[in-house]
Amino acid sequence: MSVPLSSSKQSTVFLLRLCLLKPQTSAIPYYPLHRHLSTEPNPPPQDEESLINEAVQLFQVLEDGNSSSTQLHQLLFSSSSPSSPGIFRQITRRLASSSQALEFFDYIRSNSPSRELTSLSFTFQAIFELASREPDPQNKLLELYRTSKERNIPLTVNGATLLVRCLGRAERVDEALAVVDELDPSLKNTHFYNVVVALLFRSGRIVKALNMLDEMLQPGADCPPNDITGDVVFAALSRREWCGRSISDKEIVGLVSKLLQQGVFPDTFKLTQLITKLCRKKMIGLAWDVLHDVMKAGGTLEAASCNALLTGLGRDGDFERMNTLMTEMKEMDIQPNVVTFGILINHMCKSRRVDEALEVFEKMKGVSGLSVEPDVITYNTLIDGLCKVGRQEEGLTLMDQMRSENKCMPNTVTYNCLIDGFCKAGEIERAQELFDQMNKERVFPNVITLNTLVDGMCRHGRITSAVQFFDEMRSKGLKGNAVTFTTLIKAFCNVNNIDKAMELFSQMSKDGCSPDAIVYYTLISGLSQAGRMDDASSVVSMLKEAGFCLDIVCYNVLIGGFCRKNKLDKAYEMLKEMEQAGVKSDSVTYNTLISYLSKTGNFATAHRVMRMMIKDGLVPTVVTYGALIHAYCLNGKIEEAMKIFRDMSSSSKVPPNNVIYNILIDSLCKKNEVELALSLMEEMKAKGVSPNVTTYNAMLKGLRENNLLEKAFDLMDRMVEQACNPDYITMEVLTEWLPAVGETGKLKNFVQGYEVSVSTA
Repeated sequence: MSVPLSSSKQSTVFLLRLCLLKPQTSAIPYYPLHRHLSTEPNPPPQDEESLINEAVQLFQVLEDGNSSSTQLHQLLFSSSSPSSPGIFRQITRRLASSSQALEFFDYIRSNSPSRELTSLSFTFQAIFELASREPDPQNKLLELYRTSKERNIPLTVNGATLLVRCLGRAERVDEALAVVDELDPSLKNTHFYNVVVALLFRSGRIVKALNMLDEMLQPGADCPPNDITGDVVFAALSRREWCGRSISDKEIVGLVSKLLQQGVFPDTFKLTQLITKLCRKKMIGLAWDVLHDVMKAGGTLEAASCNALLTGLGRDGDFERMNTLMTEMKEMDIQPNVVTFGILINHMCKSRRVDEALEVFEKMKGVSGLSVEPDVITYNTLIDGLCKVGRQEEGLTLMDQMRSENKCMPNTVTYNCLIDGFCKAGEIERAQELFDQMNKERVFPNVITLNTLVDGMCRHGRITSAVQFFDEMRSKGLKGNAVTFTTLIKAFCNVNNIDKAMELFSQMSKDGCSPDAIVYYTLISGLSQAGRMDDASSVVSMLKEAGFCLDIVCYNVLIGGFCRKNKLDKAYEMLKEMEQAGVKSDSVTYNTLISYLSKTGNFATAHRVMRMMIKDGLVPTVVTYGALIHAYCLNGKIEEAMKIFRDMSSSSKVPPNNVIYNILIDSLCKKNEVELALSLMEEMKAKGVSPNVTTYNAMLKGLRENNLLEKAFDLMDRMVEQACNPDYITMEVLTEWLPAVGETGKLKNFVQGYEVSVSTA
């Protein structure tokens, strides 16, 4: 029997033994990172460290029957050995692989005088740790798990946690949950529950996650929630997209409330995330409740969370609750920051409540002694708000104040807001002056500056100036984008300069600017309106090659263009293509076809198309009836036109407008049915449809043809009474008629705005 040695002598013996051993070619792996899984977080004492190192080296050269076996057994199991079950775990962690660690576990189990299961469980946990760092850890851990069951070695909670987390990361959720179900309930702790709940949320097993949370949240639960639980839950609630079913409003409120009751509060980041998500989903009331629940429970609140709610309330236009929240922030000593005030000012400006925004701006420097300096974003928001309501001069003043009081220099956005304001007001020269000023101050314009000025010039008929400015910017390296080209192409199409529009379209590719769908649509519309259907078809082909599809508006423009060019076959091709592309015809499509068919005298087909329109669930509009009535009148079929008019007035819910009345009155007067035309004018008055100058012109022509002077005077008085100004056609009719019948004085009175009839005089 060996004589027991003192502690210092034992250390000397261990060192001598290590010196006599054959040197190893590879370093012994050591992983302090996983010490947190141990019940002994501190490193072993020096004598135990020496024993561990010696044991590792002896085991690595172990062969049956050699001296190493005896030395190892003596070292680990002799009565003089200071080893403990904890040292077995430490040795296991130092071995080269999980397979070698399993061999060591079997060696301990076979040779240890005591086979106490708890110490064996902790040793087996160390094998799990090794396996988790090796290739294909999920399968190795599952194999070890099966081995532990076969050998009746219960898992530690840390081992089970490691296995569940590893399987969860590999998305092997069912296998992970099987481990959870098999684990002894007495071994589960809060940390384990947190890992499982996080896995359940991540994999969309919402019901199971909520059930497990419910267990944790019960009064007196063995595994109550902690701050980590809160992080897991609030992160899950804040997630933008859900895998599986979402959590209902009631469940969110319930979870937050229960966690707060347990003293588990979200941190500022998680709370802000959750409120932002709820506001984005238009759940403003729920966001309000969550924030106020945290307030009432005494949680720490910062401006960021309040800012998130203010943003949602602003989008909802709920300024009353925005003011309430600001008051509550003041009462709770939550200091608003520049973002807080920026949110208020931004939403007030968007709602065109600029004066209220200016009041908030003035208060920024004097809220309860706080000093919140406005930044360039605050100034830009206010300047843009002023310009949007036509108060660009005040915007200029604010820019000067920005420089002098705050020493905050204007940037490109500042100038863009002001330039846009002056352009929309038609003050193009002032806008150009600002552009020159920003260049002098070395504030560099961007493509938005370019587009704003080009659009302003085009809107006010300065297309040539817009092109010159665009070319000048291009020469200086500021190239336009698709918006720039669309603006210019549309402007040239509106003045029927299609060649220039096509030239600009070609220039886009040369400038390296890819046309978007809107550019194609704009050009197709312009070409169709100009009747250049071959060119329009070519652009359609280019649009398709670029990967875009025609929309219903574009199809309608093309169908209308082909109809105007009497190419009905091409119009039908478009209709067929629409059907194949799954684009459903709308009322504009049907009205275009009905108008064309009616004008060409093909009334039977026009009525058939109208029936198809109704069958498709579309209600014929005033345009539909107007197209048919106009076509019948053009073809001299007044009776049919009047029949449709009467059907329209009685059976449909579409009231006729003055355009339809004008068509009928003009046609009746041309047919010398003046009395019927006059009765229609009376009907207009009874139905509240106001006649316009076209109505009076048609009627006066009919009265002149029948020399009905008194009735003409009545109409002239009605024009004066209704402030309906005569146009050149009115004057042409009256100047040819009244002087010839000796009524020059009444013509003069009418021109001067006086009543002319004897009865009214």
